[in-house]
Amino acid sequence: MPAAKNKSELLTAFDKDLAKLRKTLAVVGEETSALSSPDDATTIKGIIAHRTHWMGMLHRWYEDGVAGRRVFVPAEGYKWNQLKAYNAPIYLEGNNTPWAELLLNFENASETLRTFIVSQDNHELYTHGAHAWTGKWTLGRYIEASGPSHFRSANSYIRKILRTAR
Repeated sequence: MPAAKNKSELLTAFDKDLAKLRKTLAVVGEETSALSSPDDATTIKGIIAHRTHWMGMLHRWYEDGVAGRRVFVPAEGYKWNQLKAYNAPIYLEGNNTPWAELLLNFENASETLRTFIVSQDNHELYTHGAHAWTGKWTLGRYIEASGPSHFRSANSYIRKILRTAR
């Protein structure tokens, strides 16, 4: 799927991919949420905790940038090639959190991110250099990576787990 090029396309992708993920999550309960793929120990709970966390990280990056603070992308002390180590405690915490709480947190983070998108204009979202911390990417591209792209990959992963469990 090609990356969105404007706010309208970003919102369309956000809504479409979130709706698909919500449909998949509708059949997941507390017991099912602890399942993982045979070739990966990451549980459905862990996946949702991870996606929620990364939506929050996007807001921290943005807020730090707007406030003139140093922005640590992906996170302080981590490089992009160290994400496995960074994400491990997020998955673990997700595994130890009740499913209903994870879902509520995910829904809140999703709504916060969508509201943020709506509050921005095309210039803020899709002008290279509008935010120094985004580097070669635009803010819109970062949002897409933290939202719709993450929704798509989570949906695929969770559907695979559910198929395997049948």
